[in-house]
Amino acid sequence: MPHKILNPETLHDPVGFGYSHVAVASGELVLVAGQYASDATGQVAVEDFAAQVELSFDNLRRALDAVGLDLSHVAQLRTFIVGHDLDKLAVIGRVIGGIWGDKPPVQTLNGVAALALPGMLFEVDAVAVRP
Repeated sequence: MPHKILNPETLHDPVGFGYSHVAVASGELVLVAGQYASDATGQVAVEDFAAQVELSFDNLRRALDAVGLDLSHVAQLRTFIVGHDLDKLAVIGRVIGGIWGDKPPVQTLNGVAALALPGMLFEVDAVAVRP
């Protein structure tokens, strides 16, 4: 295993919010730039927030696949959300829970006023660990 996910009992349980507190890594770090709901031309492919989250994580998966890794190798996420609110947090928690179950990566969520392109509502970057 390239990294280990920990949630100390001395801290709250963050899993329902879609993240873990600590990732311990050993191996080669792989840095993945922000992925968003882009189509093959780089334009935003869908308008719906939940659909953008799903497509962004699919694009993250594709980026990792290009270097022989998969989502299980991700130790850290940084998410960027336009107009962050609790409903959007619930969407992200569901998507991350569906991918990583009870051992999600560590994550920092950032509420932002805007992202790089018109229509972008969500972006995720990642640090993965190659064993």
